[in-house]
Amino acid sequence: MRSIKVEHYEAFSTVPSKGNPAGIVLDGEGLTDSDRQKIAKQVGFNETAFPLPSERADVNIRFFTPGHEINLCGHATMATIYALKTKGLLPDRDEITIETKAGILPIRLSIDVDRSMMITMKQAAPQLRAFSGSRSELAASLALEEKDLHEELPVVYGSTGMWTLLIPIKKLDAFKRMQPNNQHFPDILQEMPRASVHPFCLETYDQEADMHARHFSSPYSGTVEDPVTGTASGVMGAYYHKYIESSPSLQLIVEQGHEIGKDGRIAVTVTEQTDDVMIEISGNAVLIREFEVRI
Repeated sequence: MRSIKVEHYEAFSTVPSKGNPAGIVLDGEGLTDSDRQKIAKQVGFNETAFPLPSERADVNIRFFTPGHEINLCGHATMATIYALKTKGLLPDRDEITIETKAGILPIRLSIDVDRSMMITMKQAAPQLRAFSGSRSELAASLALEEKDLHEELPVVYGSTGMWTLLIPIKKLDAFKRMQPNNQHFPDILQEMPRASVHPFCLETYDQEADMHARHFSSPYSGTVEDPVTGTASGVMGAYYHKYIESSPSLQLIVEQGHEIGKDGRIAVTVTEQTDDVMIEISGNAVLIREFEVRI
């Protein structure tokens, strides 16, 4: 048995306990993938990140849920970059690159008006695919009725690095009634049984926000709900551009987490390009504490 130091950060908020928790293991180069999986399971957060040396970028980041490794995680990226930058472990530049299993992605750093660090991350090219399953069964898996789903907007799978099912909901009050049956998701999501589920609506608690959301995990990940989700918020920007407002440039704010005592904000930028749209998400992070796990 050996002790591994884990740093607990919360992303998409500068207020402790209001963002999305991520574990960061800074001294993890000598660990095996089995070690990393054991650590992530003990940490218990939706994601634990392991920054490593890279020959292709400024840093390689590996992401593990309690159940398995994933290609990309927005909030754990924000937390990792914040941790490395504040500790002087990144090049002294405003623009860097990260290596992930979703590809090489650029990161831009800036200081916000309140002197907090703002981290902007370009996501993988967005993909949207049709959902052909039962809308009534999908609603029931969230303890809702089909009438709670928006009739004019489609349910689709989306990815900017990780696949999730985007479910437009008519009214904000439905989010308080949601009780996910995560174990039933794979039976309904037959095209992509390992995808997560991401209901959202255009009503918000904050008048400055454009969309409200919750994010329910795939049962394979070992978690139930993600408090504030970066990658899913990014693909929501692509959805918004395609189905709600097709504009050459969109600046959107996604709020998430209220129903579980969080209050996160993700800034999403959508920019039209020649053949597609570019998606960027921006956020910040705050250090909460350090602790150890034993493997």
